[in-house]
Amino acid sequence: MRMPDWSLVQYRGGDPEQLRTGVLVDDKVVQGPPELEGLDLLQVVQRWEALAPRLRTWTPQDSPVVPDAVLTAPLTYPSKVLCAGANYFDHIAEMGVQRPAQTGDPFFFLKPPTTTVTGPGAAVPLPGYPGARVDWEAELAVVIGKSGRDVPAAEADGHIAGYVVANDISARDRLRMATPIAEPFTYDWLAHKGQDGFCPMGPGIVPAWQVSDPQDLRIRLSVNGTVKQDSDTGQMMVPVRELVAAASRLTRLEPGDVILTGTPAGCGVPRGEFLNAGDEIVVEIEGVGRLHNTVVQA
Repeated sequence: MRMPDWSLVQYRGGDPEQLRTGVLVDDKVVQGPPELEGLDLLQVVQRWEALAPRLRTWTPQDSPVVPDAVLTAPLTYPSKVLCAGANYFDHIAEMGVQRPAQTGDPFFFLKPPTTTVTGPGAAVPLPGYPGARVDWEAELAVVIGKSGRDVPAAEADGHIAGYVVANDISARDRLRMATPIAEPFTYDWLAHKGQDGFCPMGPGIVPAWQVSDPQDLRIRLSVNGTVKQDSDTGQMMVPVRELVAAASRLTRLEPGDVILTGTPAGCGVPRGEFLNAGDEIVVEIEGVGRLHNTVVQA
């Protein structure tokens, strides 16, 4: 699968307490342009309007390799992680839902950023309680680079800094509460989606200008080398630009915010398959990157 020319990554080097911004090229971290010196990647995205013109003209050719770089989560931490649920036609089909005549407004939920967001190579912890049924969801994520409220879909591109690979880990056993106080309180989206380590993303942020069409990207996930999800972003019910617009009608989008755009068919729950300790998960999105994580028992 085609990988990006380069992506912006966050790493730790000789000083483990200091986060730096680098550039990932051919699986190597190299130094970025001098304008990024001393900034972590969230700070870079928060200054995106000023820095993007420089990055557009910069190339990694002859940039020195950072030999001791250890990649971290690309953003630590977004103010908001907004997630679009049930946003792929092939995914709702595998759940037994007929293709709607009209898609309507997207369904959003939130993940707590500081406790769910992890990076490439980070462990995905299984909950400590017995009977956990933890599932995978490969997702294209949008990183916001310009603040906005009530953004028209036609102007959404101007608010997108770039894209990153994400995995919306889900505890399927916790979606429905066993003893809800009343029928309207049956569903527990925080327990379902918001447990610790449930939002791996990375390895880096690909600037939006490297992605010519976010609705024409192959997306694939494998567990222990077996492909589980293999689809493309053209299956989205509500496309990227309209998702950004819809999210901005609910809350002001800020630089560094992340929007997960939904997952395609191939999740474990329709087949009764779930993650186990020791499993290796790989998510690949064409032109965006490859994210690897290992499942552990908490």
